[in-house]
Amino acid sequence: MRPRAGDLVVSRWGARFRGRRFACAIGRGGISPRKREGDGATPAGAMALEYVLYRPDRVTCRPGWEPIRPWMEWCDDPDDPRYNQRIRRSGAGGVERLHRADPLYDVVGVLDWNRYPPKPGGGSAIFLHVWRSARRPTEGCVAFRRPDLLWILERWGVRSRVIVTT
Repeated sequence: MRPRAGDLVVSRWGARFRGRRFACAIGRGGISPRKREGDGATPAGAMALEYVLYRPDRVTCRPGWEPIRPWMEWCDDPDDPRYNQRIRRSGAGGVERLHRADPLYDVVGVLDWNRYPPKPGGGSAIFLHVWRSARRPTEGCVAFRRPDLLWILERWGVRSRVIVTT
């Protein structure tokens, strides 16, 4: 797949977008063309940005961004019919809280990996989010310094994609 102008191109060495280079963190399992739930890999391929979530108590809203509410979770249980979807707090296992105490999900770009329809076990919750620390691996997402992620998302175009290359 050939990147287009306006695409965010990610590799294990970093990312580039709109003429700039950024340090980023990828999954602890590296980049994989065969993503599986729990493998810690960032999926290789082209992904669209579906929407952006943000913590209204920590980040200024941008037009079109949706606030993260305390009841929001993401289902990552392959046996659940709600797999790879945003859900209301359920109290069940196999979910990830979106309203976190740490800053990782202060801003979240939800990518369309394995979404329509989700294939159980094909990987869930692939996001762009704030990194824990410099290049510290994620569970499969792509993470950036908060100012870099905000810069990228503020310049995102309707045709922009995330291209993860091996």
